[in-house]
Amino acid sequence: MCRLSTALNQTFWTELGTRATNAASISALFAADDSRVEKFSGRIGAIQVDLSKQRMNPANLAFLQQRAEALDLAGAIRAMFDGQIVNASEHRAVLHGLLRTPECDVPALMQPSDLRSLAGCMRTAHAQMRRICDAIHQGRARDVGVLQPTDIVNIGIGGSDLGPRLVTEALIGDHVPNLRVHFMTNVDAHGSARLLTSLNPATTLFIVVSKTFSTQETRLNALFARAWVQRYLTDAGLSADSLSAHFLAVSSNVKAAIDFGMAPTHILPMSDTVGGRYSVWSAVGLSAALAIGFEKFEAFLAGARAADLSYQTLPITQNLTINLALTEIWNRNGLGYASRAVVPYDDRLARLPEFLQQLEMESNGKRVGADGAAINHETCPVVWGGIGTNVQHAFFQAIHQGTQVIPVDFIGILQPDHPYTEHHQALLANMLAQSAALLRGKDLAQALRESPSNLTDAARNALAAQRVFPGDRPSTTFLLDRLTPESLGQFLAMLENKVHAQSVLWQVNAFDQWGVELGKSLANELLPALQGTGAVAGDWDASTKALLRAVRKYP
Repeated sequence: MCRLSTALNQTFWTELGTRATNAASISALFAADDSRVEKFSGRIGAIQVDLSKQRMNPANLAFLQQRAEALDLAGAIRAMFDGQIVNASEHRAVLHGLLRTPECDVPALMQPSDLRSLAGCMRTAHAQMRRICDAIHQGRARDVGVLQPTDIVNIGIGGSDLGPRLVTEALIGDHVPNLRVHFMTNVDAHGSARLLTSLNPATTLFIVVSKTFSTQETRLNALFARAWVQRYLTDAGLSADSLSAHFLAVSSNVKAAIDFGMAPTHILPMSDTVGGRYSVWSAVGLSAALAIGFEKFEAFLAGARAADLSYQTLPITQNLTINLALTEIWNRNGLGYASRAVVPYDDRLARLPEFLQQLEMESNGKRVGADGAAINHETCPVVWGGIGTNVQHAFFQAIHQGTQVIPVDFIGILQPDHPYTEHHQALLANMLAQSAALLRGKDLAQALRESPSNLTDAARNALAAQRVFPGDRPSTTFLLDRLTPESLGQFLAMLENKVHAQSVLWQVNAFDQWGVELGKSLANELLPALQGTGAVAGDWDASTKALLRAVRKYP
């Protein structure tokens, strides 16, 4: 990653702020340019992206594009896809793009022999996924050493849960008949116990997904599942040797998985060069592949590859993924917007805001650059959201009339997978109306005209003031032709690549996540005290000690 001097950095951020202070309103930008929609819209495969309702003019976009060129964003893209060490703090290449690269392209892409070997390992894992999926879907699961399941339970957390769950739920119309896929993630046993009571242990297959195989939540849930199966085997008078037929594992720590009790032939590898939040394309996506079938999973990978090629090959000025990243940097660092709402108008994408929270905030929620120096600008905004139209009756009040400006991402699907035209037309009408309302607003004069005439002037003015909408609130609209494996792959890969582009502009490492470590390590230190085997002592603050004592009053 190219590093600019402190003085050059400060000059850029100062000028960006000045440009934002002088930025015209969105309505004024539309009034000044009849071709604005064409200039600020584009398509990647099956996805239409409309950035025209952002408070960005061509000159400011060009200013940001020049910054991307100065930081050699194109070189950073090549470095990532060529397998160079771009995760400097862990001295690793970043190879999730390799997972969706056709095998015939790999030798040219990966020059060092160790990377070619790693590419072969990834291909082996995909081949293993295919064998497992085909065997289970064709009713011959015993060929791969597992039982013939009616239910699959994915045990994992973070990237080992969010990606596979999103894909599985988004592509619900593509599900394999007579095979249900569930997810066990939180360490809270309320959810785990509730799930298991709905399943038959004789026909349930668990997939334990953990990169290190030491994640506390995943290990506890895996132990919980194992005990549940063992009780069934004992009660049924079956051999304990049958236990392995109920479990598969996905991990980069094969030894730890074997030590846990996994059969070596039931362990699918994953690589340290693929972060959890980027891993749905790997064996981590086995549960999703089982849900939709491996051919459709391959279509999902192919869609992502199309987005990768767009990101890699188009120049910065024509690169829609990069322009999306630059627009969000303009909002965060120029206009000072501290959060962004993600609102899919499709129930199948209910997990998207949660998925993007991890992808974006775990990647770019950094205050120190890769060189260890503190950075002097804001980075990742808070990402949050929910499903439209539900959220129109919840947090959209604050988005329209609150004191903070919150940019919104609207995601719509043009062609539904159901025949209920009236419902779908109402859904899309609401989405388009909300983005238009955020732009248009409502002024005091219009609000006064709508106020009842039988009120006093003071009452009319008070009511009208409460019914004013400031407008000029930015949004981006994504329209997918249909929600298919290909279009979902394109969409998620485009958003991954957007995060990478932003990391180059913010000059942070998007591929480590040291911020998740401290709380996890302290939890392991606190656990003995909660279990009664350790004293409520040590270097804890007074509040934590008091809370520990309160918790220990209960068994």
